Amino acid sequence: MLVHVLRHGETEGGARYWGRTDVALSARGWEQMHAAVAGHSWESIVSSPLQRCAAFAEALAGERHIPCRYETDLREISFGDWEGHSGAELMQTDAQRLRRFWSDPNAHPAPGGESLAQLHSRVMAAWRRIVSDPDRRGLLIVTHSGPIRVLRAAQSGTPLSALLSIEVPHASLVGIECDADGTVAADPGAPSSVPSAEIR
Repeated sequence: MLVHVLRHGETEGGARYWGRTDVALSARGWEQMHAAVAGHSWESIVSSPLQRCAAFAEALAGERHIPCRYETDLREISFGDWEGHSGAELMQTDAQRLRRFWSDPNAHPAPGGESLAQLHSRVMAAWRRIVSDPDRRGLLIVTHSGPIRVLRAAQSGTPLSALLSIEVPHASLVGIECDADGTVAADPGAPSSVPSAEIR
């Protein structure tokens, strides 16, 4: 069973650790997402409730006359004290902790933020709920880079400590194969590339 998962496009305010902060898509972000879904069709959409995902999901569902619902556990990871700050800003104010986070985000979460274990637990629980729904049809999930990295890690067997090695560009559309019970099918060849310092 194949499920498509789409990351939101670029946001207003630029590249920052937005996390749970509810920022809107930029005009370019809308363009990126429209380009990503061109030529594809689905029968239903499940989206993060944060507006950088939800606004596009609602618009796409309206255009294509398909149902859209929201899943709270598809939200981005919380960055706690780092919410709304750029990497450059944090290098000035919290460089040591930021470097530890980049090196091993599982062992060194953002101060006051959510751990990767917590992210993994809620995302995989949401995934199982979504894909085991008997009414699930050709499905598009619209979410953030953190949840997508969790799913890609399950595909490739990547440990949480190396989660940032999985590249998830803005408006990237990926396919995730899974069994009927929601188990993500292993794909050791699932692509990953250079480490990314951002989750957002």
